[in-house]
Amino acid sequence: MLQHIIPSKARRKILELFFHHPVENYYLRRVVRETEEEVNAVKRELDILADEKLLLKERRLNKVYYSLNKSYHFYDEFLRIFTKTGFLADLIYNNLSKIGKIKYVALSTKFAKNIVIKEDEIYLLIVGIVVVPEVEAIIAESEKNFGRSINYTVMTESEFIFRKKNNDPFIWRFLKQPKIMLVGTEEELNK
Repeated sequence: MLQHIIPSKARRKILELFFHHPVENYYLRRVVRETEEEVNAVKRELDILADEKLLLKERRLNKVYYSLNKSYHFYDEFLRIFTKTGFLADLIYNNLSKIGKIKYVALSTKFAKNIVIKEDEIYLLIVGIVVVPEVEAIIAESEKNFGRSINYTVMTESEFIFRKKNNDPFIWRFLKQPKIMLVGTEEELNK
């Protein structure tokens, strides 16, 4: 999907690595191992991304570490793009027909940024006619990869509309925060 927009396979893999693990720091050999690309290609791409200021470079002893520059002017846009290529998004997209007749799937950017949320918050909202056991299986698989539990909620479209109209604080707290739409549009979700 992204190969037409970002033709360099090594660059795509590097960007996915960093945006799928936004709090990690990586050195050259580790990036080579994780992406399974040639060292020269990885070095060239890391240099390009560091020169562009998307990655920050820091020398520690005899290694150079790279990390995401969260102040980069297109950081949020890249985060949204690469969240849609992540493990949870892939599972949702690949099992969409099994999940049910889905109107919206919205993922909090707190999930993408790997930020711990409060107990009364959610990472994921699914609206539609939902096959709950299928969603539970996807969440269970994703939690292994994510490293902790993924708070989520599912509801029918009529329940969602009812709760929005009645100013349910739980729904509005989620709707007011930045989110990434996996299914549906944010305009429709917030309407």
